[in-house]
Amino acid sequence: MDKYQELSAFVAVVEAGGFSAAARRIGDSQSSVSKAVGALESRLGVRLFNRSTRSVSLTDHGRKYYERTKPLLEEMDQVDGELMNSALEISGLVRIATSSTFGRLHVLPLVPDLLSRYPRLQLDLHLNDGVRDLLADGVDLAIRISPARHPDAIVKRVATTSLVCVGARSYFELHGIPTSPGDLVHHNCLIYNDMTEWPFTGPQGPFSVPVSGNMASNTLEAILSGVRSGVGIGMFNRASLVGELRHPDIMPILEAFITEARDISLVWPRRRFIPERLRVVTEFFAEQLAARI
Repeated sequence: MDKYQELSAFVAVVEAGGFSAAARRIGDSQSSVSKAVGALESRLGVRLFNRSTRSVSLTDHGRKYYERTKPLLEEMDQVDGELMNSALEISGLVRIATSSTFGRLHVLPLVPDLLSRYPRLQLDLHLNDGVRDLLADGVDLAIRISPARHPDAIVKRVATTSLVCVGARSYFELHGIPTSPGDLVHHNCLIYNDMTEWPFTGPQGPFSVPVSGNMASNTLEAILSGVRSGVGIGMFNRASLVGELRHPDIMPILEAFITEARDISLVWPRRRFIPERLRVVTEFFAEQLAARI
């Protein structure tokens, strides 16, 4: 007797509330269901059910086993359904999270092509500069720049982007242009996401400079707006400044001291089975972002 048959019989008994009801539910005989559950208990070496002449209830071992195996069976059924679908028609909902600026510049422009390839696909896009808990927020795929590694997530690097320090010419006309990273301590530096030390590289290797200013924000758009208005200097990744670096009033500085790069990665929860819709969406963004950035 195979493990899948044992698990299916076990879950059916739990959800139907008894062996007879489970047999009717899956279209099998009561003896076959009982035999399958017995074989499972024998293989595991634990009792999964408390049995009496009138009722069946889960043991502690049985309850824990059901909580772990039920999602696995659901994912297996989902995989079977996808493979049985003619021409592997991709459909269903995929929740995607990414930062606001990067999403606007690089993710949203790719969405029409993705949906034209898979018209039955549904996307739920969350653009937010905060780092989301994938499992708690129900996120299927996150697109992050230098993401924090998590034991319950898979991280796939698809591109890199360098850092760049910029300011408006109107600001530099009033306050002068920094010629070395140390000069930043005398300038108004705009702080994004509590990044109060900016990384640089000199003849002796990497070092950081503490910076401060009269404006801070948890959104890159706000920092960029401050730079455009001549409020102060900002540190960005180049992928989030696609058009701004061509603007005549935006001026990069200290480029000889900036060598550090940031990974652009796709992050998704670690699962035993990956739905086909998530697989194709992940492959699409991996290919398109690598070519775009």
